[in-house]
Amino acid sequence: MANRFIRKLERFATLHQADVAALTQATANARWVGRRHDLIREGDRPGVVFVILEGWAFRYKILPSGTRQVLAHLMPGDCCDLHIGLLDEMNHSIQTTTRAYVATIDRHLMDVMLERYPAIAKAMYISQLVDEGTMRAWITSMGRRASIERVAHLMCELYLRARNIGLTEEDRLELPLSQPMLADSLGMTAVHLNRVLKKLRLDNAMTLQRGSLTITDPGKLAQIAGFDESYLHRRSRQVA
Repeated sequence: MANRFIRKLERFATLHQADVAALTQATANARWVGRRHDLIREGDRPGVVFVILEGWAFRYKILPSGTRQVLAHLMPGDCCDLHIGLLDEMNHSIQTTTRAYVATIDRHLMDVMLERYPAIAKAMYISQLVDEGTMRAWITSMGRRASIERVAHLMCELYLRARNIGLTEEDRLELPLSQPMLADSLGMTAVHLNRVLKKLRLDNAMTLQRGSLTITDPGKLAQIAGFDESYLHRRSRQVA
């Protein structure tokens, strides 16, 4: 099984044999975790760094009312919270969306790798900048994009991220996200989201059915979203 974490970091820096060996050893303790399993909960003491090698996970917060806000979707190769160990407690939770193959890197070991291997440190920091850019794009969507723009933008983002890491090479993506989860990601009700998805389908821009996203007209979907992929970092683009 290819180590998707290493493959992702190789897009951001030139990793030498010693770098790859260190990363391989650091993630050698990976194990399969069932779907809907909390890797860590809000309020817990931060410890290890989680690395998603296969499967999907997501960040979320539960409001006092009991409603959920999804903060980010994590795909194979993503690393969770490089510097979270500096905090006294977690300010959000991380849960698996699907069955996932997850490695844990000890906080001290991560610090040693970042100090000892400059290429790993560079790649990790660039990866974190991409994550922060994605978060800013989500904030912009919540604050300023209309509902249909918001949905189209998220679909463009998820599709392009998945294509960049080789999860799909076609116009179709297996998207393991239920409509309630997508609604929680977009700050919308499931009913309103369903109406927007119907309009995007009738506009022949995209179709989302039974966990499968099909981009019918990429140009139209990107135009509706006002999508600019630069926040995903140009070095990670694998699509012409």
